[in-house]
Amino acid sequence: MSISTDVFAGLDWAVHTHAVCIIDASGTVRDRFEVAHDRQGLAELMRRLARFGASVRIAIERPSGLIVDALVEAGHQVFPIHPNAVKASRPRYRSHGAKSDASDAYLLADLLRTDGHRWAALSPQSDSIHALRALVRSRDDLVTTRVALGNQLHSTLEAFWPGAACIFADITSPIGLAFLRRYPSPASAARLSQAQLLRFCRAQHYSGRRSPAELLARLRAAAQALPGKLTTESMAQVVRSLVAVLNPLVAQIAGLTRRIENFVQSLPDGQIIMSFPRAGRVCAAQILAELGDVRERFSTFDRLAAEAGTVPVTYQSGKTRSVTFRWACNHRLRQAITCLADNSRHANEWARGIYLAARSRGCDHPHAIRILARAWLRVIWRAWTDRKPYDPKLHIGALKLASDTGG
Repeated sequence: MSISTDVFAGLDWAVHTHAVCIIDASGTVRDRFEVAHDRQGLAELMRRLARFGASVRIAIERPSGLIVDALVEAGHQVFPIHPNAVKASRPRYRSHGAKSDASDAYLLADLLRTDGHRWAALSPQSDSIHALRALVRSRDDLVTTRVALGNQLHSTLEAFWPGAACIFADITSPIGLAFLRRYPSPASAARLSQAQLLRFCRAQHYSGRRSPAELLARLRAAAQALPGKLTTESMAQVVRSLVAVLNPLVAQIAGLTRRIENFVQSLPDGQIIMSFPRAGRVCAAQILAELGDVRERFSTFDRLAAEAGTVPVTYQSGKTRSVTFRWACNHRLRQAITCLADNSRHANEWARGIYLAARSRGCDHPHAIRILARAWLRVIWRAWTDRKPYDPKLHIGALKLASDTGG
């Protein structure tokens, strides 16, 4: 497919309409228009772009989304430019603080014209990665909602029935929700006996280590609130409502988890990520969903480390030098890789050594985990690039060889 080398397009994305500007190699505007974010609008966008070639270079402030996928699948070269870079570039084009979609579309196109060598075009991911990403991200969002609702439920119980908040380790677990559905207030559990609690636990297939006597003692030993009768009834209704919302949410998360676990095991790249210590299946799926299967996207380890946010940002001017936390990164990938790193130190001596060495230098736990995550990310990048599972013997052998040669 021929690539148009004499025009550059900028697309300022919005929810309902998109502003588009197309300029030539001298910066002269060749076309400027807006399209709606619907089927007709996207068809019009493709038709207008086709006037300038089968593959047009397009700059946009986002790396994913429906319109990005449509442009990539149509054969255009899409260059995602971080919003911070666009914001920092605005003073180059105007001294006032005004902003418009049309002006930003021109700015994006001109940045691509003058600084296009700084960014890499997106490559289309496989259908498997798109599917896995949809499952993983949806599950992560639902887990975030469950945590928020769980915190609200816990806060409600602490206000009028603290015992119910601590009888089980997790009140959003199936048995915790089942208990609150049957006993939403202190009055409903006032005559609860060990025998009744035993039957309840058996019916819920409770696999905890605590006996009914211990659970009942924990329930009775908690602080006692003294709300009025009407307040207690109202709070009990709030508990029922939250439980009614959490029950199907927890069930759907469990269903998505099973689907993700089965899916990631069926992918060759999934087997590679799962081969790492304590990667598990969900964590491996989270990593692969953001890593993708296009090797050219991360042609060097440094690119992947910056994307995952495992390297800090250095500011240096004259004699002043500071190293700060990297905020601009793929937060989902950072969370997944740090989760793997945290788990791995409990099962891998090399990982435990890196973590403990970082702590001995004065790093706090999150900082030490990021250091370990960067170390693991280098190994993951090599395994992913070579399409080979993790081999502990090769890893330790390479480390020993580097140590013997002073590398």
